[in-house]
Amino acid sequence: MRSSVEIYNIRTRQSRIVWQTERLFEAPNWSPDGDYLMLNADGLIYRLSPTGDDGPKRVDTGFATLCNNDHGISPDGSLIAVSDKVAFGKSAIYVLEAEGGTPKLITENLPSYWHGWSPDGKTFAYCGIRDQVFDIYTIGIDGKNETRLTFGEGRNDGPDYSPDGCWIYFNSSRTELMQIWRVPATGGDAERITRSDFGDWFPHPSPKGNKIVFVSYDADVFDHPRDQNVRVRLMDMDGGNVETLFELFGGQGTMNSPNWSPDGDEFAYVRYFPAA
Repeated sequence: MRSSVEIYNIRTRQSRIVWQTERLFEAPNWSPDGDYLMLNADGLIYRLSPTGDDGPKRVDTGFATLCNNDHGISPDGSLIAVSDKVAFGKSAIYVLEAEGGTPKLITENLPSYWHGWSPDGKTFAYCGIRDQVFDIYTIGIDGKNETRLTFGEGRNDGPDYSPDGCWIYFNSSRTELMQIWRVPATGGDAERITRSDFGDWFPHPSPKGNKIVFVSYDADVFDHPRDQNVRVRLMDMDGGNVETLFELFGGQGTMNSPNWSPDGDEFAYVRYFPAA
């Protein structure tokens, strides 16, 4: 076994297995209607029932066949965003119909890695690498008005919107150890959220607007590699009441992209097993 797609319920504090496979699957998103999870594997995008029935079904992404784990579904469920490097040899963000179709290029500046969709469906938040500097950007889904929100204070990555659209949460190494921060979605000063002894990555605010789930690495782990012993942690929106929900073998691919259920009671993730 290589990948185990699982769901955790924050009310019951119980996990359940959705589906397991020998293949490497990553980064489950949850559709706004709750009907399916969206994941990537081998550069392709798949749908999977939250009950695991019938296994994954491939989504037609046209020429985009080198998709990474930075993808998501629009708030109304009609569109999906993918990050793919077929056309340029670097990750670019595209949008296409949720049922599949021809991807439309959104980001001309590369590489760019999608991470969050604004609640009104009009804007993306993403990590852009420009001259080897990792920063947080937003752009309209029409490909206009790229806006830079961070300015090279360490490595900045993993942005996701608060459900009211006011904040973008992200992880940053500006204090050396990767921690969770937030910045106003329209721009402004960043505010530190976590002050932990771990390397904190990929904050995802709950649709209820009361909790954030994120992944924490041991402090001596550089970047966000796969196949590590990590912690999945939960906290209040302001960083209070941090708790470790469980530990698992995972990391990269466990929950890089927005992963909450529409009701905010559950989130999806991937647990890994050592490669053969």
